[in-house]
Amino acid sequence: MRKRGGYRRSRSRSPRRGKRYEVSKAQLMLRPINWNHQKLEPVTRLSYRPKVDYRRSEREINEWRKAKEITTKGRDVPDPALTFEEVGFPAEIADEWRYAEFTTPTPIQSQGWPIAMSGRDMVGIAKTGSGKTLSYLLPALMHIEQQSRLRRGDGPIALILAPTRELAQQIKQVTDDFGRAMKIKNTCLFGGGAKRQQGDDLRYGVEIVIATPGRLIDFLSTEHTNLRRCSYLVLDEADRMLDMGFEPQIRAIIEQIRPDHQTLMWSATWPDAVSRLVKDYLKDYIQINVGSLKLAANHNILQIIDVCQEHEKEAKLSILLREIMAEKECKTIIFIETKKRVDDITRKVIRDGWPAMCIHGDKSQREREYTLNSFRSGKNPILIATDVAARGLEAHSNTSALFRNV
Repeated sequence: MRKRGGYRRSRSRSPRRGKRYEVSKAQLMLRPINWNHQKLEPVTRLSYRPKVDYRRSEREINEWRKAKEITTKGRDVPDPALTFEEVGFPAEIADEWRYAEFTTPTPIQSQGWPIAMSGRDMVGIAKTGSGKTLSYLLPALMHIEQQSRLRRGDGPIALILAPTRELAQQIKQVTDDFGRAMKIKNTCLFGGGAKRQQGDDLRYGVEIVIATPGRLIDFLSTEHTNLRRCSYLVLDEADRMLDMGFEPQIRAIIEQIRPDHQTLMWSATWPDAVSRLVKDYLKDYIQINVGSLKLAANHNILQIIDVCQEHEKEAKLSILLREIMAEKECKTIIFIETKKRVDDITRKVIRDGWPAMCIHGDKSQREREYTLNSFRSGKNPILIATDVAARGLEAHSNTSALFRNV
């Protein structure tokens, strides 16, 4: 996205809900579990204590939270950890920090790590791109380290649910980097991926499963895996999952998880559906808000809203592309509502002589990965997409332009 002084266009339209994903009755007919008759592996909880040298006064903590626009809700909220050193991560994770050239934690990490590592349920509300993935992933690795080793037939110890395959794969990349250092295995379950390979990963045993709800239910219903060892659950982009109609799947999955698990729910907004889910499944939780509860754009990005008639859109898009493609760095994302319209606009943009590729739900996994990699590398600087790329997707560019509802 181009920063202040550049372009960002959106189209005025009525609010809509995201694409709905149906789940069949067969999928949701997971065998109910009577947990009173289950012999469960004991769970060892972390006992987080900050290093004495880093203790701060209540006034300092309140001033820091105010400066970072952080509010908290719940009892006995742990103090934030303002440096990596005071959290007490092992040397393997510290080495990854240095390799990635991270200097200080983000606000959601500073406040989220102590809560997650205390074994508490939590809700984190923060905008996309705020560092939420490491906020829940590093405590997950620490939690796994405390548990007994997996045995044959055991399911994962940590489960991370994500709304789209793109976000799930992105989470896996981060998990690979940090999990490899601690010799913790993971797999990513999503529709369109190699199901046989995913099943083999589950059979051999992995400590972390990253999954979209539908594909995970497939494996649970066929008993390729189970969640009896799962004591750490993450719902990433929870509002997006519920907006896409995944609430029945999420509830069905949670019923398959041992009742003494820890739940961390991460969201960019706070709709009623998320509030209901929290009320039903989280216990004695702490809520963190970083900034507003409403989804808002980055204030460093100039937004230009052009209200126009339907028949004017394509002509205006052509003019804008000529302006943007004349720039040195010109990565552009064009969001469109329907898959058919995505294909139509892609053909038009290519006919106009611009390098463009598209991504939507009917594309194969290989096509989607190739398209995203081509966009990230700059080989094809124009990406035309449905909302599969709307949340939590790293484009690695400061100069992308965003159009909506073309």
